Amino acid sequence: MTITEFLDPGRWLSPAGGPLYVQLRKRIEAGVSEGILPPDTPLPPEREIAALTELSRVTVRKAIAELVEKGLVVQRQGSGSSIAPGRPRVEQSLSRLTSFTEDMARRGLNSVSQWLERGLFLPSPEEVLALGLGADDQVARLARLRLADGRPMAVERASLPPSILPNPLAVTQSLYEVLGQAGLRPVRAIQKISAVNLGQADAVLLGLPEGAAGLRIERLSYLPEGRVAEFTRSVYRGDTYDFVAELRIPELPA
Repeated sequence: MTITEFLDPGRWLSPAGGPLYVQLRKRIEAGVSEGILPPDTPLPPEREIAALTELSRVTVRKAIAELVEKGLVVQRQGSGSSIAPGRPRVEQSLSRLTSFTEDMARRGLNSVSQWLERGLFLPSPEEVLALGLGADDQVARLARLRLADGRPMAVERASLPPSILPNPLAVTQSLYEVLGQAGLRPVRAIQKISAVNLGQADAVLLGLPEGAAGLRIERLSYLPEGRVAEFTRSVYRGDTYDFVAELRIPELPA
């Protein structure tokens, strides 16, 4: 598909689709997510995009400005706008139980968290079942957007029994570091990985269009004695992560 065909307003512009600049921004975001607009693809000049989309240059300029702010488009003096260069994908081993902070530090990336929720709450039925809680117990919840070198990577939602994490506010960076200091760091985990299309809330947090490809990971982590320590539900960018597992063929009996 050529960029002229991709920007044809008959394919995506709708009177009921909201502000025009938002529709254009989402159209370009979808092109990036779906690989139609690969990294380093030059975009036509604003006046040409306006002509192709039948939108005003003010509308086009506002959409491009938001894409630049999100880091999806770069503007260079004298050479116009283009899709941002591709960034290397992150390989995550499935054979090691490590924290996001540890993973990013090992790759030389600076990890930052934006807190979405942190505290003690009444547990949901799912948390009661996963953590073995009583109906009158509380649950410690940590929900945060994880970023590496300023790029949104994952939305992570962890639930723990208060006996494991009595003060969620004690976690400022690495949850596993706090648990390790208390002698309660998990030693094994069971993970389930599923392909998902991002819902609106997670897509906004990750800077992707709604419906973009993502990876949903549910994990139950255990202490050495077998007690459940953590129940985590995370959503990762599908364009960022590759999960890698080492498989071994069992030896045949002699």
